Amino acid sequence: MNTDEHLTFQSFLTTCDFAGSVILLEGKRAVLEEDKPRLTALGELLCREMKHARFRSGNAPGADELFSGGVAKVDPDRMEVILPYAGHRRQSSAGYQTHALDDISLAAEPEVTYYTRSDSRKAKLVDDFAGGITNRFTIKAAYLLRDTVKVIGTRSGISKATFALFYDDLNNPGQGGTGHTMQVCKNNAVPFADQTVWMGWLK
Repeated sequence: MNTDEHLTFQSFLTTCDFAGSVILLEGKRAVLEEDKPRLTALGELLCREMKHARFRSGNAPGADELFSGGVAKVDPDRMEVILPYAGHRRQSSAGYQTHALDDISLAAEPEVTYYTRSDSRKAKLVDDFAGGITNRFTIKAAYLLRDTVKVIGTRSGISKATFALFYDDLNNPGQGGTGHTMQVCKNNAVPFADQTVWMGWLK
């Protein structure tokens, strides 16, 4: 599932640290207790060693919050979050640059809708949400659309991700919102790696 399971930290820096680079940091809500400090340590390491890149997350509890917390220890101004709706977990995104799905015109962003509904199981949810139907079922589409924006950006000014680093459930990989985001990466040629790669950078 990784782009390159032998990717070294130095190679990652050489390839990905340039003006305009965006590193997506995200993953599962459920994080193993022993892994929590490692996610924070990665965010801190990246923000300290990368001189040009900015960092992006989805503001979810768990992996997103831990990664973001590490970045914030060094420079919170380089952290941006994509929200499924304005005010989402406001306290956890305080001090970061934020973009809410409410402020994005889906009609003007056909790629966002296309890559979110590419799975037939999600298509109706996305179509209903984009058509203005809001209920406890269609709200799931807001999170999926948010995940797509995190990867491909928007025509209206959110940059495409350069590289994505994930914390996945290695016993059941590629599932849920994290799996959806990985698939969007694959469909849009955004390289990515999970913790089997980046945890080696912390040694």
